[in-house]
Amino acid sequence: MKLLKRSACYATLIVLAVASAAYGQISSINSVFLSPRVFNDVPGATFNSINAYPSFVAFSESGVSQATGFANRDLWQFSSTGTNAYQIQNGQYFTASMNLSLTGNPITPRKEAGFLFSTVNDGDIQFIVDSDAHEVVQFGGISFYSFNVSNGITYNSGQTINLGITYFQDPNNKNALQFWANGVPSPVFEFGPSVGSGALDIGNGSTLGGYFQIVNDPNNSKNSGDALFSGISISVVPEPSVLSLLGLGIAALVYRRRS
Repeated sequence: MKLLKRSACYATLIVLAVASAAYGQISSINSVFLSPRVFNDVPGATFNSINAYPSFVAFSESGVSQATGFANRDLWQFSSTGTNAYQIQNGQYFTASMNLSLTGNPITPRKEAGFLFSTVNDGDIQFIVDSDAHEVVQFGGISFYSFNVSNGITYNSGQTINLGITYFQDPNNKNALQFWANGVPSPVFEFGPSVGSGALDIGNGSTLGGYFQIVNDPNNSKNSGDALFSGISISVVPEPSVLSLLGLGIAALVYRRRS
């Protein structure tokens, strides 16, 4: 009887250790790191930001107007230190979501904002809305998906939309991505030799965050816009193997209590 109890206890401890290893890193994210003007084509424009993570992050640009230059872009990234971006490793599965409100004054030229998942193996994967074409679209890396075309979801300046991205191991045991707009899912997009770079995973050192971009208007000195990212969250998605072990651990605890 004692041997069975010890075995059950050891099984539980092993499960908890594995679960702790799986949860221990993404769960260390506790802040965001701001990088204003990663594009700085109109340096004379006025920029303002507020970092109140996880409640909200706000970016504002005004006077984005000069004779030449493409756009200004402002970026935030998940962090565990507040001083640099968290480096996501292969197999650190997560789900992230936020409410996004993008305002353009005027709506043209384009203002855009959304998720930016910068992967080592497949480059920038973007999931955004824009002010002029009213798109809700994911592009880059291993996938492309238009929520406008497939689901009839459009976006207008000033609206609030909920966006989500999940990186996980799917039932085919392949690393995959899935996107969500107002609770509506995209298909599952698997990493593999026939898509993107052909890599099987994101690559160690990938980063995740959100950005706001405003295109220069040489003819309008009042060209401005802002983006509000609110209710920002990120959490661990366990590997299927961890979930199985958790099930075994719970069963062991039940057996121990009955013995």
